[in-house]
Amino acid sequence: MFARFKDVALLLGRIGVGVVFLAHGLQKWENGIDGTAKFFEQTGIPLPTLAAIFAIAVEIVGAILFIVGFLTPLVGLGFVVVSVGALLSVHLDNGLTGQGGYELVLVLAVAGLALGFNAGKLSLDHMLFGRKREAKQLQDA
Repeated sequence: MFARFKDVALLLGRIGVGVVFLAHGLQKWENGIDGTAKFFEQTGIPLPTLAAIFAIAVEIVGAILFIVGFLTPLVGLGFVVVSVGALLSVHLDNGLTGQGGYELVLVLAVAGLALGFNAGKLSLDHMLFGRKREAKQLQDA
């Protein structure tokens, strides 16, 4: 019974983190690649156009994949890269808490990483790959 609650909690965590990244990605999408790249350039991010494309892709496509639980380790690492970029370029000087602080960015990075490597059984990763791995482990035992 505990395992079911754990898997539901992991699903809810993926949905929560994914929705926040999706919202930020959609904001960037509304600004367009050029608008996002211009902002990135102003904050000192190198290769701003490439960074804008990467951030938008990770935050929109990655968020959707994260919510359904597909390729979650890869998406979790993408979330870390995007979050560390935001932390270093925009939020660090504002401190941990307060207006513009990096507390949310930090939590999103570590939650994305943790959930990415532990998506739970209510994920496409588990349905496609985890069951095969579990069956193989039973055969090897």
